[in-house]
Amino acid sequence: MPSPRLSVVVTRRLPEAVETRMSELFDVRLRETDDRMTREELAEVMRTADVLVPTITDQIDAGLLAQAGDKLKLIANFGAGVDHIDVATARQRGILVSNTPGVVTEDTADMVMALIMAVTRRIPEGLAVMQAGKWEGWSPTAFLGTRLSGKRLGILGMGRIGQALARRARAFGLQVHYHNRRRVRPELEQELEATYWESLDQMIARMDILSVNCPHTPSTFHLINARRLKLMKPAAVIVNTSRGEVIDENALTRALRAGEIAGAGLDVYEHGTDVNPRLREVPNVVLLPHMGSATLEGRIEMGEKVIINIKTFADGHRPPDQVVPGML
Repeated sequence: MPSPRLSVVVTRRLPEAVETRMSELFDVRLRETDDRMTREELAEVMRTADVLVPTITDQIDAGLLAQAGDKLKLIANFGAGVDHIDVATARQRGILVSNTPGVVTEDTADMVMALIMAVTRRIPEGLAVMQAGKWEGWSPTAFLGTRLSGKRLGILGMGRIGQALARRARAFGLQVHYHNRRRVRPELEQELEATYWESLDQMIARMDILSVNCPHTPSTFHLINARRLKLMKPAAVIVNTSRGEVIDENALTRALRAGEIAGAGLDVYEHGTDVNPRLREVPNVVLLPHMGSATLEGRIEMGEKVIINIKTFADGHRPPDQVVPGML
């Protein structure tokens, strides 16, 4: 007799193609709406499912894991980041965790460049004037931004996305600099024409644009704090498409309002949807709703990786994208 199909619970709506394929392969419970599961709902499904497919909006902490049933053996995360999952506790309870690395690289790097352009060329300000019907014609001094060519871009975190950003930046004539936990290989450094800075403080002080592309870990929490923001040039801008917790949002808001830095482009926020209201009022800031990886192609590829991880696990093998504590 064939083995019974795995019981899989998906916490958010996924692209139709992904949900259809999951339904073909597994005994899957899909969401009828795209609202987040409550903590109580998560606890309930974790007691009965073989596999949980959460997203970044689901906080899977030690308390929830303690309520998981004996059936739950895999948390197949829909997304690359897993800082919302207590991976170590899951491992202790015999629950594997997998993710979807490498899928959002190109899409996120595109969005970094879009934010850089939007902030430095004041695109939202021009759009707002046009939509309000207040444009009175061309002027030599209207909406003056800054040129990208020749400027210094500092990349904080030279992983997949940082490297993809560096390749795009060179095409725009930007000088590429970076700070990373480990220096990249010399041949890669040469290919990217990137200058390594061992000291983050020294790099920040000399950059025209700073892009945050590192993950959120205990060591990167508020890595960009009030002291480091004061090191930046008054004409510099900062862009963050990684994790909001890397930047002290209150300190950033104060720096922008005081004119200590020229602008910011943000796609992620320290407290999720609870964005500092004073930050919304600053004219030299571009705020996006965490859409850096939001392409149909990317979401489908993420779903395909989730399916491969579950299918491989169901076949008795280690998921190809298993997350191991200590290697994050």
